[in-house]
Amino acid sequence: MGMPERRYEPYVSIIVPVKNSADTIGELMESLMRLEYNREKLEIIVVDGRSTDGTREIVKRYPVRLLEEEGRGLNAARNTGVRYSKGEIIAFTDGDCVVPSNWIRAMVENFRDPSVGFVGGLVKGYRRDNFLSVYMDETFFHAVPSFSNRYETTYLKMLCFPAGCNMAFRRHALEKIDLFDERIYYGFDDLEPVEELSLRGFRIILDPQVFVWHKHRTTLWGLVKQHFNYGRGGSLLLIHKRASRLARWFSAYLFSTTILLFLSIFLLALGLTLIPKLLRILLTLVASVYMLHMALYTRTAIRSKRMRKMFLYPLLDVLRGFSFTLGGLFQLGRSLLGRC
Repeated sequence: MGMPERRYEPYVSIIVPVKNSADTIGELMESLMRLEYNREKLEIIVVDGRSTDGTREIVKRYPVRLLEEEGRGLNAARNTGVRYSKGEIIAFTDGDCVVPSNWIRAMVENFRDPSVGFVGGLVKGYRRDNFLSVYMDETFFHAVPSFSNRYETTYLKMLCFPAGCNMAFRRHALEKIDLFDERIYYGFDDLEPVEELSLRGFRIILDPQVFVWHKHRTTLWGLVKQHFNYGRGGSLLLIHKRASRLARWFSAYLFSTTILLFLSIFLLALGLTLIPKLLRILLTLVASVYMLHMALYTRTAIRSKRMRKMFLYPLLDVLRGFSFTLGGLFQLGRSLLGRC
């Protein structure tokens, strides 16, 4: 019989950027207190972005370190936490998440190989009683990680990527890329450093056994605003990191959807004013696309016995895409005018 494998227990720093998270931070703190990991090799750092709703007072009830964000945005908060941390492994989650007790244990097992620079996992909806929260888990156009098998890679794949609320870096790998780029916020701020690591030759692991529960948006306005901001983040990435693979993906998406948007508006105006037949053709085309889109969700609707998903999910997909495009165009316009 061989010798049993030695338990791998590197020192881990958990960094939680928060701002006005009083409604959710308590549940996260409780879940972090239940982590099954050697407490002598674990520190929890909460970085507050000048909250005004009592978030700080809630955090102070727990044996964690509370810092004030130095700068602006999530990446500034993340960098603040990293600078004051001492872990060999640096893990991140958000104030609207809840983590399982084995979260860190499952995370660090992937770091046994010293060539691994990053580990990311799944994000599952916390609320199963809310239609929009369930939709975000079931949509074909994911805004959160979606993969069923563990895999290792040296580059990011489209529609198969980590999320900032469930990720960890090896410290020396993160320091090699000078931490997080604070010029990028709203969205893509968590993906850009992962791409940088891959370009430096570090291995990236995505593991579905490493997961957190996230409190997805539960209102339509919240969902629209979230994806509008993601689009803004994409444009900031395009401005500051235009040569990156992520920026090329975003620019291709933004260009194609903008052309489609303006072409649709032009054809609609033409059909309403000059060529009524064109309007009928356009409506027929839209109806056909909608029917095809509905077909994608037929199985989901039947399996859950909620047929309205088949009708509403395609509309929500389009609304999210439209919001994402508008956010990108809005931020590009602001940047061209010399605003942040």
